[in-house]
Amino acid sequence: MNLTGIIAISGKPGLYKVLAQGKNNIIVESLEDKKRVPAYASDRISALDDISIYTYDDDKPLKEIFISIFEKEKGKETISHKEDQNKLKAYLVEVLPNFDQERVYASDIKKIFQWYNLLLKAGALIPEETEKEEAAPAKEKKAPKAAAKKESAEASEEAPKEKKAPAKKAATPKAAVKTTAKAPAAKAPVKASAKTTSAKKVAAPKTGSSRGK
Repeated sequence: MNLTGIIAISGKPGLYKVLAQGKNNIIVESLEDKKRVPAYASDRISALDDISIYTYDDDKPLKEIFISIFEKEKGKETISHKEDQNKLKAYLVEVLPNFDQERVYASDIKKIFQWYNLLLKAGALIPEETEKEEAAPAKEKKAPKAAAKKESAEASEEAPKEKKAPAKKAATPKAAVKTTAKAPAAKAPVKASAKTTSAKKVAAPKTGSSRGK
């Protein structure tokens, strides 16, 4: 349960969350209506983390009282601060039996229950165990991403080995090209036979002319 940055401003109702800090003021946001207003150094500001309740022993941090109420109500809304003063006091005795009834005023008791209900509606009363459980799945989700990277890395390492097989197949087309390149050499005898035929045709007339004589 984290109350860091949540404050109460004297004279202003409700609770506020600190958003930013300026030179002479701070910007706060109401937990009820989400309106943003400035708070100045002259304002009486109380951080809920620093508030404790008087007991007959050691002072009890407000945060621990909220945890006790949260467990008693099983994470639900508690008694309204507008209830009868005796009811509010009796309820506080159940969660904090040894609170100092002389030093803790009725207005203080009302604020305890009013602030609890405000924080609950704002979603600020999440137990630390629940926060850890919600944070754990976020870390577990990162593991599959890392595994995916390893798988992609392994795939990239195996990929060059698979590419070598097509390189060997490429040698066969080159051999076929060389074979077809040698084909024109086979045409040489055809040309030679053509010359021989023409030579015979030229020789024939010479023989005929000699017979005529």
